Amino acid sequence: MHHNGLRTAILLGALSAFILVVGAWLGGGSGLRIAFVIALATSGVSYFFSDRIALSAMRARPVAEVEQPVLYRIVRELSYDARQPMPRLYVSPTMQPNAFATGRNPRNAAVCVTHGTLGLLDERELKGVIGHELAHVYNRDILISSIAGALATMITYFGYIGLFFGSDDDEGPGFLSALLVMILGPVAASMIQMAISRSREFAADETGARLTGDPLALASALRKIEMGVRQLPLMENGRLASASHMMIANPFRGAGIGKLFSTHPPIAERISRLERMAGYRR
Repeated sequence: MHHNGLRTAILLGALSAFILVVGAWLGGGSGLRIAFVIALATSGVSYFFSDRIALSAMRARPVAEVEQPVLYRIVRELSYDARQPMPRLYVSPTMQPNAFATGRNPRNAAVCVTHGTLGLLDERELKGVIGHELAHVYNRDILISSIAGALATMITYFGYIGLFFGSDDDEGPGFLSALLVMILGPVAASMIQMAISRSREFAADETGARLTGDPLALASALRKIEMGVRQLPLMENGRLASASHMMIANPFRGAGIGKLFSTHPPIAERISRLERMAGYRR
């Protein structure tokens, strides 16, 4: 937990430093002052409102226990076993099977599953997925993910701002330089997310499987989710891209450069690790 807190502080510092540097580069002293305000606002928003941003991106709505009694029972039982507060529960109307957790700590956490997940998985597999998401909550991974998403979004936005205001005179960064920022910004953002997310997913798989006591249930769920994502990939846009690394599986098609900078490790490797946990032999 202390290690994750340090990583969160480093990411917030990196986000603020990047905004200040780019602001000074684009606008000198005035740009630096504007960037300082933006840095404070971005850090505050990413810390306090990351859950709302992610839930809004997936058009998720809160659900009552009468609507989803099985989901509530699973989450309540796992939360009790872990001696942790029960998170808020949301359902996204998306038919693609997926799930994610968000919020800055266990007391402010929310877990969201899609309609596709509820329709595709049986109760045992759903419990495996919920265990994985609760593992992210208990390890404080969700705050790190939110900060990484804010960092990625701001890098991308500054690339476009640089392109719009770029000039070829000696006083501005120049069109070519701004174009490089626009191109390299999303790549840098993806690399930051990848470095954070891949190790997190392996750890959450293991922790979640220990919480449920059933590694093979999560392995089976991941196998179904991978097939569902391939059949129903989501359309990439800015809002979804900044939240995609929180999900249990990459929601996009993941071809070409997107596959190279994927924020998720291969599903096959995750399944293999879970099967080894269970002592499974083909």
